Amino acid sequence: MIANLINLSPNNIYHLMTQSIIPRPIAWVLTESSESNYNLAPFSYFTAVSSAPPLLMFSVGKKPTGEIKDTTKNVLTNKKMVIHIAHEQQSKAVTESAATLPHGESELSSTGLETVEFEGFSLPRLKDCHIAFACSLYETQQLGDTPQTLIFAQIEQIYINDEVIELDEKGRVKVLADKVKPLSRLGGAEYGSLGDIIRNVRPK
Repeated sequence: MIANLINLSPNNIYHLMTQSIIPRPIAWVLTESSESNYNLAPFSYFTAVSSAPPLLMFSVGKKPTGEIKDTTKNVLTNKKMVIHIAHEQQSKAVTESAATLPHGESELSSTGLETVEFEGFSLPRLKDCHIAFACSLYETQQLGDTPQTLIFAQIEQIYINDEVIELDEKGRVKVLADKVKPLSRLGGAEYGSLGDIIRNVRPK
């Protein structure tokens, strides 16, 4: 099969891309809608961009109504966000947090997720996520006709659960992926778990 994207609608292109670019990491993003009222949403167009400066990027579309999503609105207003790495037991909560809610209505209420203080940062983090990035807005870019908003987030702090780390032979922190059990996005309504870990040492 060869799909010529020139002949396809944006919806069909989206379907093919999300079916074929697999697995995709999920940015589970917490932002502040108002004082002590938080928005939580997942985005699987998500990646690390650079380490100097330390940047993450995720792409946000619009609501079915054409309005900008709450995550974009909150980030542009408050300039802060916490990006979590969900684990495989949170797939249902991740899905539920993708629902389109009125601005100011929190997904934390509908999912029952708890937050705790993110020490040294203005926003909390999800209590049961092993990894969380405290980030400030670096810049945004608009792409396409819709458009999509690319949000570049500069990492200020990283929370890693002590139970999922050890020190490697050089004394550096090693994150134990088999303990994190990160959730990944596949096509449609499907998610992926980590599966087997393959280790190949790079040649010198």
